[in-house]
Amino acid sequence: MKYVLWLLKAAIFFTLFAFALNNQQDAIVHFFFGTQWRAPLVLIVLAAFALGVIIGALGMVPHWWKHRSAAQQARAPEAQNSGASNALNPQPNPATDPALQQPPIHGI
Repeated sequence: MKYVLWLLKAAIFFTLFAFALNNQQDAIVHFFFGTQWRAPLVLIVLAAFALGVIIGALGMVPHWWKHRSAAQQARAPEAQNSGASNALNPQPNPATDPALQQPPIHGI
């Protein structure tokens, strides 16, 4: 499996390398107000890809912050409760307490 992944990566690399070699001619990108950018087509495609990745990651940042703060809020009561309360009121363990063990259920 390891060699198959390396072969797949090599095939993708050589495909992109051949694309880069076949598209070395200059291309012009026209922006607003008459500005333009003249560069090899490969650089323009690479810049567009990089810009898309950056915009996509920036679009996900608020979602990541929301989930991170929700995870921190969920962990905060656990940290407060696990301090002194466990020493005073230990939680019963169903694996060791026969009164808490339930008989297995057979059938429907």
